[in-house]
Amino acid sequence: MAIVDVTVIPIGTESPSVSSYVADLHRILQGYEEEGKIRFQLTPMNTIIEGELPVLFQVIQDIHEAPFQQGIQRVATNIRIDDRRDKQTTMEGKLSSVQRKLEK
Repeated sequence: MAIVDVTVIPIGTESPSVSSYVADLHRILQGYEEEGKIRFQLTPMNTIIEGELPVLFQVIQDIHEAPFQQGIQRVATNIRIDDRRDKQTTMEGKLSSVQRKLEK
């Protein structure tokens, strides 16, 4: 199980707002989540996705391609991967670990 931090940036939009593009990506992610392939969390600046690495690469490709389907001619996608193999990790587990240390 890996966790990725993804930011998809459509370049050359008609407006400074990109929330409609984010909503489109959210729908794609919901489909994967409903199939039980990923879990994800939308944040104000990016999206965190949890799943098996090969599936995550497919998800990233799908959300990277989505703005092109809406007529955008350039997309920049930033990806950060946390792939820990010595133990199972989750988004909540990572946060809980920090929270426990803050309580000491």
